Amino acid sequence: MGVSVLKTRGEIRRARAELQARGLSCADGRMASLASWMGLRRSPLVGDVRKSWDVLRTAQFIESHVPKHAPVLDIGARGSEILPVLRRMGYEGLTGIDLDPAVRDMPGLGGIRYEVRDFMNSGFPSERYKAITAISVIEHGFKGRELLAEVSRLLLPGGFFLASFDYWPEKIATDSIRLFGLDWRIFSAGEVRSLIAEAEPHGLLPFGPIDLTAADRTIRWSGRKYTFAWLVLQKNVTNRS
Repeated sequence: MGVSVLKTRGEIRRARAELQARGLSCADGRMASLASWMGLRRSPLVGDVRKSWDVLRTAQFIESHVPKHAPVLDIGARGSEILPVLRRMGYEGLTGIDLDPAVRDMPGLGGIRYEVRDFMNSGFPSERYKAITAISVIEHGFKGRELLAEVSRLLLPGGFFLASFDYWPEKIATDSIRLFGLDWRIFSAGEVRSLIAEAEPHGLLPFGPIDLTAADRTIRWSGRKYTFAWLVLQKNVTNRS
């Protein structure tokens, strides 16, 4: 699926149940949250049960399309569950980057490297990664041209960019809200189509059909009600960034 949309809250519950049944769930629970609130925990909290659907879809896609030895990069990795999940699945060569220095304190599980870097200008060598993931990241301080150019540069030909983001078909205004010190965007259907069109000159094409229909407003945050969308772009095998 090139683009799909979270339809119901039940999909979130079922996704978390599947992660737990497979022994892949890495989201911190209430005790870890309490320890963090009390200042007894140094490392960032990992995971968010509201993001179970997109974490599971990303893990399942990578499991089906990316060899376990292939390098994978997660952008906006502070607090992200996807790399710990992939590590439990047996993936190697996992790297996570974030502008927040606290990313260095993420649990490495013995096989994840975390670095402080700007994912718009990472400094990594070109054509290095088979997959790049971004779980609820690109809607914060979105700069499409810079993001897509760097993703295309970093991906191996045939590699995948997998991103989840805040979404509702009709535009929801967020102009007055800043989160994590950045502008916040809830992507509309038109903005997703624009993103896909902007990706094409960079050799990034949707991997499968595009379904932008929504049902329930599954997420309530910062005074807004919306849902999540999930996107997969593949770098054209003939493209060289």
